[in-house]
Amino acid sequence: MVAEKCFFNKSDSPEFVFRVFTNVPEFQALLFTLFLLLYLMILCGNTAIIWVVCTHSSLHTPMYFFLGSLSLVEICYITDVVPLMLSNVLGVQKPMSLAGCGTQMFFFSVFGCTDCFLLAVMAYDRYVAISHPLHYSLVMTPKLCVKMVLGSLGLALLLSLQLTAFTFTLPFCGHLLEINHFLCDVAPIMRLACADIHVSQAVLYVASILVLTVPFLLICISYVFIASTILRMRSTEGRQRALSTCSSHLTVVLIQYGCCSLVYLRPRSSTSDDEDRQIALVYTFGTPLLNPLIYTLRNKDVKGALRNSVFHKAEPDVN
Repeated sequence: MVAEKCFFNKSDSPEFVFRVFTNVPEFQALLFTLFLLLYLMILCGNTAIIWVVCTHSSLHTPMYFFLGSLSLVEICYITDVVPLMLSNVLGVQKPMSLAGCGTQMFFFSVFGCTDCFLLAVMAYDRYVAISHPLHYSLVMTPKLCVKMVLGSLGLALLLSLQLTAFTFTLPFCGHLLEINHFLCDVAPIMRLACADIHVSQAVLYVASILVLTVPFLLICISYVFIASTILRMRSTEGRQRALSTCSSHLTVVLIQYGCCSLVYLRPRSSTSDDEDRQIALVYTFGTPLLNPLIYTLRNKDVKGALRNSVFHKAEPDVN
């Protein structure tokens, strides 16, 4: 029996390649076109949200500040994944260094965690707006809004740095390792280690609970109070307006937390790498794509601002 060499130092560090989606050229071209179109739609949609929020004074409110922040995070999140993924779709298995893989993992974790935390922040914003409308401007001050966004990003940076560093302390055997995924995610990298990873998987599970379960519980608590307030409203119009502002957020929450929970919180015995990769495709493209679509189609303020931006014509100067 020949013992495999495990690499610990920089000079012997392994390289990673991603498993290709398909080896059929026709399907490769089709997938490349599909993913590229989705990527461009995500960039355009979220950039439009940011631009509208920044340029229209009527949208300079906490809710739209958080929406613009979420769109910026979505752009960074998808850009960390898709460009490298597109080359992989074409069957080009270009090796990625240990440092390159760690960098992608770190930023993917940062933006993914920030996304989850911001959705919880947005739920609290809706709770204050609907349950305490008279105190809304006093509670949700611009200073507090900035602190909540920076706090979400700071917490995500702290968790992601520790998780990435912990993952890459594991030993890897072999020089060229194939990842059964389209990105350097924590779980697929852990499974390539030539060591017992039960403790590492337990750490990942605890981190997933902190990132997914805790914010989701806070969102649920916020919506319990919101539902209680809506049921006490006498005005049908007030109820409809409150439900309209909440339904968009709830739709994004269910997609994001639902898909992520299927990947990170399911027992390993009931999952496979191929299933995880397919589900990861849904939340990688789904939430960033649906975020601007849902908020544009279901939100009258954003729709009106976009319509004014597109169809507004400058009035001729009268001299």
